[in-house]
Amino acid sequence: MTIVVKIGGARAVDPGGAVGDVASLVAGEHGQAHDPVSGAGPHDVVVAHGGSTKVDETLERLGMAPEYVETPGGVTGRFTDEATMEVFEMVLPGVLNTELVAQLRSAGVDALGLSGVDGGLLAGPRKSAVRVLEDGRKKIRRGDHSGSLQAVNADLLSTLLAEGYTPVVSPPMAGEEDDGTVTPVNVDADRTAAAIAGALDATLVFLTDVPGILTDPADRDSLIREADTPEEWATLQAAAEGGMGRKLMAAREALEEGSPEVIVADANLEVPIYTALEGDGTHIYPGALAGEEAA
Repeated sequence: MTIVVKIGGARAVDPGGAVGDVASLVAGEHGQAHDPVSGAGPHDVVVAHGGSTKVDETLERLGMAPEYVETPGGVTGRFTDEATMEVFEMVLPGVLNTELVAQLRSAGVDALGLSGVDGGLLAGPRKSAVRVLEDGRKKIRRGDHSGSLQAVNADLLSTLLAEGYTPVVSPPMAGEEDDGTVTPVNVDADRTAAAIAGALDATLVFLTDVPGILTDPADRDSLIREADTPEEWATLQAAAEGGMGRKLMAAREALEEGSPEVIVADANLEVPIYTALEGDGTHIYPGALAGEEAA
Protein backbone atom coordinates (compact mmCIF):
# COMPACT_ATOMS: atom_id res chain seq x y z
CA MET A 1 0.00 0.00 0.00
CA THR A 2 1.29 3.45 -0.92
CA ILE A 3 0.11 6.40 1.14
CA VAL A 4 0.64 10.11 0.54
CA VAL A 5 0.22 12.15 3.72
CA LYS A 6 -0.17 15.91 3.48
CA ILE A 7 0.49 17.58 6.83
CA GLY A 8 -1.28 20.92 7.11
CA GLY A 9 0.68 24.05 7.95
CA ALA A 10 -1.87 25.79 10.19
CA ARG A 11 -0.70 26.90 13.64
CA ALA A 12 -3.16 24.48 15.25
CA VAL A 13 -1.66 21.42 13.53
CA ASP A 14 0.76 19.34 15.62
CA PRO A 15 2.77 16.97 13.37
CA GLY A 16 3.92 14.78 16.27
CA GLY A 17 1.24 12.11 15.90
CA ALA A 18 1.70 11.92 12.13
CA VAL A 19 5.46 11.49 12.55
CA GLY A 20 4.90 8.50 14.85
CA ASP A 21 2.40 6.98 12.43
CA VAL A 22 4.76 7.34 9.47
CA ALA A 23 7.46 5.58 11.49
CA SER A 24 5.08 2.69 12.22
CA LEU A 25 3.83 2.46 8.63
CA VAL A 26 7.25 2.30 7.02
CA ALA A 27 8.43 -0.23 9.61
CA GLY A 28 5.21 -2.29 9.51
CA GLU A 29 5.08 -2.36 13.30
CA HIS A 30 1.61 -1.06 14.26
CA GLY A 31 0.09 -4.53 14.38
CA GLN A 32 -3.22 -3.80 16.10
CA ALA A 33 -6.01 -6.29 15.37
CA HIS A 34 -8.20 -3.51 13.99
CA ASP A 35 -5.36 -1.96 12.00
CA PRO A 36 -6.61 -1.72 8.37
CA VAL A 37 -3.11 -2.30 7.03
CA SER A 38 -1.70 -4.72 9.63
CA GLY A 39 0.15 -7.75 8.35
CA ALA A 40 0.77 -6.13 4.97
CA GLY A 41 3.60 -3.76 5.86
CA PRO A 42 6.02 -2.18 5.62
CA HIS A 43 4.32 0.48 3.51
CA ASP A 44 5.53 3.14 1.13
CA VAL A 45 4.82 6.63 2.43
CA VAL A 46 5.40 10.03 0.85
CA VAL A 47 5.00 13.04 3.12
CA ALA A 48 4.01 16.40 1.63
CA HIS A 49 3.69 19.73 3.38
CA GLY A 50 3.15 23.41 2.79
CA GLY A 51 3.68 26.33 5.12
CA SER A 52 1.78 29.47 4.12
CA THR A 53 1.27 30.46 7.75
CA LYS A 54 5.00 30.37 8.43
CA VAL A 55 5.69 32.26 5.19
CA ASP A 56 3.29 35.02 6.25
CA GLU A 57 4.84 35.21 9.73
CA THR A 58 8.33 35.51 8.23
CA LEU A 59 7.24 38.17 5.75
CA GLU A 60 5.78 40.21 8.61
CA ARG A 61 8.98 39.83 10.66
CA LEU A 62 10.87 41.22 7.66
CA GLY A 63 8.49 44.16 7.40
CA MET A 64 6.77 42.85 4.27
CA ALA A 65 3.01 42.47 3.88
CA PRO A 66 1.66 39.17 2.50
CA GLU A 67 -0.49 39.82 -0.56
CA TYR A 68 -3.52 37.78 -1.53
CA VAL A 69 -5.56 38.35 -4.67
CA GLU A 70 -8.92 37.14 -5.94
CA THR A 71 -9.25 35.57 -9.37
CA PRO A 72 -12.22 36.35 -11.65
CA GLY A 73 -13.48 32.89 -10.69
CA GLY A 74 -13.67 33.90 -7.04
CA VAL A 75 -10.64 31.90 -5.80
CA THR A 76 -8.33 33.68 -3.36
CA GLY A 77 -4.62 32.93 -3.64
CA ARG A 78 -1.21 34.33 -2.83
CA PHE A 79 0.48 36.77 -5.19
CA THR A 80 4.13 35.75 -5.11
CA ASP A 81 6.42 38.53 -6.26
CA GLU A 82 10.20 38.10 -6.40
CA ALA A 83 10.85 39.14 -2.80
CA THR A 84 8.06 36.91 -1.48
CA MET A 85 9.46 34.02 -3.53
CA GLU A 86 12.82 34.40 -1.80
CA VAL A 87 11.10 34.10 1.58
CA PHE A 88 9.04 31.18 0.28
CA GLU A 89 12.23 29.32 -0.69
CA MET A 90 13.85 30.01 2.67
CA VAL A 91 10.87 28.88 4.73
CA LEU A 92 9.47 25.82 2.94
CA PRO A 93 12.40 23.75 1.64
CA GLY A 94 14.78 25.50 4.04
CA VAL A 95 13.25 25.67 7.51
CA LEU A 96 10.05 23.60 7.52
CA ASN A 97 11.18 20.71 5.33
CA THR A 98 14.45 20.37 7.25
CA GLU A 99 12.64 20.42 10.60
CA LEU A 100 10.13 17.78 9.49
CA VAL A 101 12.88 15.55 8.08
CA ALA A 102 14.73 15.86 11.40
CA GLN A 103 11.61 14.85 13.35
CA LEU A 104 11.07 11.82 11.12
CA ARG A 105 14.71 10.75 11.33
CA SER A 106 14.54 11.10 15.11
CA ALA A 107 11.62 8.65 14.98
CA GLY A 108 13.70 6.15 12.99
CA VAL A 109 12.44 7.03 9.51
CA ASP A 110 15.01 7.26 6.71
CA ALA A 111 13.46 10.52 5.54
CA LEU A 112 14.84 12.51 2.62
CA GLY A 113 13.77 16.10 1.98
CA LEU A 114 13.02 17.33 -1.52
CA SER A 115 11.60 20.46 -3.05
CA GLY A 116 9.69 20.21 -6.29
CA VAL A 117 12.72 21.61 -8.11
CA ASP A 118 14.97 18.69 -7.09
CA GLY A 119 15.21 16.17 -9.88
CA GLY A 120 12.36 17.94 -11.67
CA LEU A 121 10.08 16.31 -9.13
CA LEU A 122 7.25 18.80 -9.74
CA ALA A 123 7.22 20.63 -13.04
CA GLY A 124 5.07 22.78 -15.27
CA PRO A 125 4.94 26.19 -16.94
CA ARG A 126 5.51 29.32 -14.91
CA LYS A 127 2.60 31.76 -14.74
CA SER A 128 4.31 35.17 -14.61
CA ALA A 129 1.04 37.03 -15.21
CA VAL A 130 -2.24 36.28 -13.47
CA ARG A 131 -5.78 37.55 -13.93
CA VAL A 132 -7.16 39.18 -10.80
CA LEU A 133 -10.33 40.93 -9.72
CA GLU A 134 -9.82 44.36 -8.13
CA ASP A 135 -12.72 46.64 -7.22
CA GLY A 136 -14.98 44.56 -9.44
CA ARG A 137 -12.71 44.93 -12.46
CA LYS A 138 -10.61 42.25 -14.16
CA LYS A 139 -6.93 43.11 -14.37
CA ILE A 140 -3.62 41.46 -15.33
CA ARG A 141 -0.93 41.37 -12.63
CA ARG A 142 2.61 40.69 -13.83
CA GLY A 143 5.69 39.53 -11.94
CA ASP A 144 4.06 36.55 -10.27
CA HIS A 145 6.18 33.52 -9.37
CA SER A 146 3.62 30.73 -9.53
CA GLY A 147 3.18 27.72 -11.74
CA SER A 148 0.74 25.25 -13.20
CA LEU A 149 1.76 21.79 -12.02
CA GLN A 150 1.61 19.38 -14.95
CA ALA A 151 4.18 16.66 -14.29
CA VAL A 152 5.38 14.58 -11.34
CA ASN A 153 8.64 12.63 -11.56
CA ALA A 154 7.08 9.42 -10.27
CA ASP A 155 10.17 7.42 -11.29
CA LEU A 156 12.28 9.44 -8.84
CA LEU A 157 9.83 8.84 -6.00
CA SER A 158 9.51 5.15 -6.85
CA THR A 159 13.29 4.76 -6.87
CA LEU A 160 13.63 6.41 -3.47
CA LEU A 161 10.80 4.33 -2.01
CA ALA A 162 12.32 1.12 -3.40
CA GLU A 163 15.60 2.00 -1.66
CA GLY A 164 13.83 2.44 1.67
CA TYR A 165 13.68 6.23 1.79
CA THR A 166 10.63 8.23 2.81
CA PRO A 167 10.44 11.35 0.60
CA VAL A 168 9.34 14.56 2.30
CA VAL A 169 8.19 16.96 -0.42
CA SER A 170 7.46 20.67 -0.37
CA PRO A 171 7.00 23.46 -2.92
CA PRO A 172 8.44 25.29 -4.82
CA MET A 173 8.13 23.51 -8.14
CA ALA A 174 10.29 23.73 -11.25
CA GLY A 175 8.66 26.47 -13.30
CA GLU A 176 9.50 26.15 -16.96
CA GLU A 177 10.08 29.48 -18.75
CA ASP A 178 9.43 30.05 -22.45
CA ASP A 179 13.19 30.04 -23.14
CA GLY A 180 13.66 26.62 -21.52
CA THR A 181 15.16 27.83 -18.23
CA VAL A 182 13.81 26.71 -14.87
CA THR A 183 12.62 29.11 -12.17
CA PRO A 184 11.48 28.04 -8.69
CA VAL A 185 7.82 29.02 -8.38
CA ASN A 186 5.01 28.73 -5.87
CA VAL A 187 2.47 25.93 -6.20
CA ASP A 188 -0.40 24.94 -3.92
CA ALA A 189 0.72 22.28 -1.42
CA ASP A 190 -2.65 20.47 -1.40
CA ARG A 191 -2.62 20.14 -5.18
CA THR A 192 1.02 19.04 -4.98
CA ALA A 193 0.05 16.19 -2.65
CA ALA A 194 -2.86 15.31 -4.95
CA ALA A 195 -0.63 15.18 -8.03
CA ILE A 196 1.83 12.91 -6.22
CA ALA A 197 -0.96 10.60 -5.01
CA GLY A 198 -2.39 10.39 -8.51
CA ALA A 199 1.00 9.65 -10.06
CA LEU A 200 1.63 6.83 -7.55
CA ASP A 201 -1.97 5.50 -7.47
CA ALA A 202 -1.76 6.13 -3.73
CA THR A 203 -4.28 6.75 -0.99
CA LEU A 204 -4.15 10.45 -0.06
CA VAL A 205 -4.59 11.59 3.54
CA PHE A 206 -5.00 15.30 4.24
CA LEU A 207 -4.28 16.01 7.91
CA THR A 208 -5.86 19.28 9.03
CA ASP A 209 -6.94 21.16 12.16
CA VAL A 210 -10.57 19.97 11.83
CA PRO A 211 -12.15 16.46 11.88
CA GLY A 212 -12.90 16.53 8.13
CA ILE A 213 -15.41 18.32 5.93
CA LEU A 214 -18.24 19.69 8.06
CA THR A 215 -21.71 20.80 6.99
CA ASP A 216 -21.50 23.39 9.78
CA PRO A 217 -17.93 24.68 10.38
CA ALA A 218 -18.89 25.61 13.95
CA ASP A 219 -20.11 22.08 14.76
CA ARG A 220 -17.46 19.36 14.82
CA ASP A 221 -20.27 16.76 14.99
CA SER A 222 -21.55 17.75 11.53
CA LEU A 223 -18.85 15.65 9.85
CA ILE A 224 -19.58 14.24 6.39
CA ARG A 225 -18.10 10.77 6.67
CA GLU A 226 -18.23 9.48 3.09
CA ALA A 227 -18.75 10.52 -0.51
CA ASP A 228 -19.07 7.78 -3.13
CA THR A 229 -21.93 9.10 -5.28
CA PRO A 230 -22.46 12.32 -7.27
CA GLU A 231 -25.14 13.35 -4.78
CA GLU A 232 -22.71 12.97 -1.88
CA TRP A 233 -20.09 14.89 -3.85
CA ALA A 234 -22.58 17.73 -4.28
CA THR A 235 -23.06 17.76 -0.50
CA LEU A 236 -19.30 18.10 -0.04
CA GLN A 237 -19.16 20.97 -2.52
CA ALA A 238 -21.93 22.80 -0.73
CA ALA A 239 -20.19 22.36 2.64
CA ALA A 240 -16.56 23.11 1.71
CA GLU A 241 -15.53 26.71 2.27
CA GLY A 242 -12.24 28.61 2.02
CA GLY A 243 -9.22 26.36 2.41
CA MET A 244 -11.43 23.28 2.53
CA GLY A 245 -12.73 24.19 -0.91
CA ARG A 246 -9.16 24.06 -2.22
CA LYS A 247 -8.68 20.66 -0.59
CA LEU A 248 -11.81 19.41 -2.32
CA MET A 249 -10.44 20.66 -5.64
CA ALA A 250 -7.21 18.78 -4.91
CA ALA A 251 -9.17 15.65 -3.94
CA ARG A 252 -10.93 15.72 -7.30
CA GLU A 253 -7.58 15.95 -9.11
CA ALA A 254 -6.12 13.04 -7.13
CA LEU A 255 -9.11 10.78 -7.83
CA GLU A 256 -9.15 11.71 -11.51
CA GLU A 257 -5.46 10.80 -11.81
CA GLY A 258 -5.72 7.39 -10.15
CA SER A 259 -5.85 7.73 -6.38
CA PRO A 260 -8.29 5.12 -4.99
CA GLU A 261 -9.30 7.19 -1.95
CA VAL A 262 -8.86 10.64 -0.45
CA ILE A 263 -9.31 11.22 3.28
CA VAL A 264 -9.60 14.55 5.09
CA ALA A 265 -8.99 14.02 8.79
CA ASP A 266 -7.85 15.48 12.10
CA ALA A 267 -4.08 15.83 12.52
CA ASN A 268 -4.21 16.34 16.28
CA LEU A 269 -4.98 12.79 17.37
CA GLU A 270 -2.64 10.31 19.01
CA VAL A 271 -2.44 8.19 15.84
CA PRO A 272 -4.02 10.43 13.18
CA ILE A 273 -3.06 8.51 10.04
CA TYR A 274 -4.13 5.13 11.40
CA THR A 275 -7.33 6.64 12.78
CA ALA A 276 -8.09 8.08 9.34
CA LEU A 277 -7.36 4.80 7.58
CA GLU A 278 -9.65 3.03 10.05
CA GLY A 279 -12.60 5.19 9.02
CA ASP A 280 -12.35 8.53 10.81
CA GLY A 281 -12.60 11.79 8.87
CA THR A 282 -14.20 12.35 5.46
CA HIS A 283 -13.55 9.57 2.91
CA ILE A 284 -13.96 10.40 -0.78
CA TYR A 285 -14.00 7.71 -3.49
CA PRO A 286 -13.92 7.77 -7.32
CA GLY A 287 -17.65 7.02 -7.44
CA ALA A 288 -18.28 10.55 -6.20
CA LEU A 289 -17.10 11.84 -9.59
CA ALA A 290 -18.96 9.26 -11.69
CA GLY A 291 -21.65 11.70 -12.76
CA GLU A 292 -19.10 14.27 -13.90
CA GLU A 293 -17.18 11.68 -15.89
CA ALA A 294 -20.37 10.57 -17.60
CA ALA A 295 -21.21 14.17 -18.44
